[in-house]
Amino acid sequence: MKTCQTNTLIVGSGLSALAAAHQLNSRQHVILITKCEERDSNSYMAQGGIAATAPEGDDWLAHFEDTLKAGHNYNSPESTSFMIRQSRPIIDWLLSIGAPFDRDDSGGIHLTREGGHRVSRILHAGGDATGAYLINHMLSLLDSLEIHTNTQAMDLLVDGGRCFGLWARDEHNDIVIYLANQVIIATGGCGQVYAPTTNNPSVTGDGLAMAYRAGAALVDMEFVQFHPTLLSKDGQAFGLVSEAVRGEGAKLVNQKGKHIMSGVHELEDLAPRDIVARTLYQAKMSGDDIYLDITKVNGFENRFPTITKLCQQADIDLSKGLIPVSPGAHFLMGGIKTDLYGRTNIKGLYACGEAACTGVHGANRLASHSLLEGITFALNVAEAIRRESAVQNQEPPRMIENKVDIDCPEKAAIQQFMFENAGIIRHQEGLETLIHWFEDHLPQGLDTMVGQPSKAAMERINLLTVGWLIATSALQRTESRGSHFRSDYPEKNDKEWLEQKIVKERRAVESY
Repeated sequence: MKTCQTNTLIVGSGLSALAAAHQLNSRQHVILITKCEERDSNSYMAQGGIAATAPEGDDWLAHFEDTLKAGHNYNSPESTSFMIRQSRPIIDWLLSIGAPFDRDDSGGIHLTREGGHRVSRILHAGGDATGAYLINHMLSLLDSLEIHTNTQAMDLLVDGGRCFGLWARDEHNDIVIYLANQVIIATGGCGQVYAPTTNNPSVTGDGLAMAYRAGAALVDMEFVQFHPTLLSKDGQAFGLVSEAVRGEGAKLVNQKGKHIMSGVHELEDLAPRDIVARTLYQAKMSGDDIYLDITKVNGFENRFPTITKLCQQADIDLSKGLIPVSPGAHFLMGGIKTDLYGRTNIKGLYACGEAACTGVHGANRLASHSLLEGITFALNVAEAIRRESAVQNQEPPRMIENKVDIDCPEKAAIQQFMFENAGIIRHQEGLETLIHWFEDHLPQGLDTMVGQPSKAAMERINLLTVGWLIATSALQRTESRGSHFRSDYPEKNDKEWLEQKIVKERRAVESY
């Protein structure tokens, strides 16, 4: 067992983690740990882009209204207005550090439109490789940052109501104690609790489960967004087909060529994701095959090189103009409850990116707001940490290797049970069945683990924990709103639920 000490420890390597590191690394000692390699994140896979209030034909209020409409008016007005107002300064900051956004023929930044947006206000890089371009650029700016790869955070260390680090397993499966004045959880969401999903295989809700065990408050866990268009063929999901494809003119059709979204919503194929995903799911349950008709998208292969490669991998002939798609788990609107500066209810513990819940997404995230949110609040976290006074160094806990063999269901079983019972359409019976199944399999309930599980065992424990948090929250919310749809409560209930937050929080247990 070894010990590492630092000022700030960042867990995760997505865009929010790197943005925070960029602001802190030159001012203090920072260590970033990541479960796999630096580029194994949802941010790296992001195809769409970053939404920002356009300089012409747009204003922050119109952008704000689009966000609230997509979020079913469940958004936090304070945090949402802050993010929207900051969107242009965020783009200016990215440009100042050399972000490689795509340009139009006149040299200006090329803007496109995606679902839920009334105007074109999406910036992208590398066509449909925005996340990869931005991550690569940020990493090029952070060559002095101390990064520990293949290091899995296991549990937070908490004493006297303050987080002072965590224990992890490194690339050799050995225990490492990280001591830090501040810990930032930027581990992304929990898409891998479902199948199919657009998420990177490493995104298994580790930061969420770890924070919950430590006593952090989690909120809005029932709101899980399902992306309408995963490239799916013969039951296999190959990856995301960006909403920008529909923004460029593609249409959703069935095997007979019928336009599926016609008459469903005023924005048709560019309706908010919850509506499109639910419509496609119901069509598939009725026996339809779903396709994206791309015949009206000019220069598809040049505009969408990443998706073109996915189609080649799936042996899809693009000359026919049809890409088979189906919905899959995509984004968690809920997460660790934070303020505008990423602070949680545990001193010294911060969260940003998809792992955090600031309330900006409401019940359904507006397209291309994930990268915007991640950067906006990561910069706030860094600002708050720079203002933090130093704390007294903590002694490392005494830990003796006591690897326990925990009997958990396999990942595939968890994913299947979640999609069937807490997926796009939910109901009481299925949720109760799912919850009982989780509670039968969770080791020691939800308490901090006895002994030190292996990496694989802890990952399954985290999947079970996050699945339980989603299912119990979904059972409690007896209405349908945004991404949360209950077939037994199919209508919104503003009177009882518009202002109601479901918070999941357990008593903090000292972790050593």
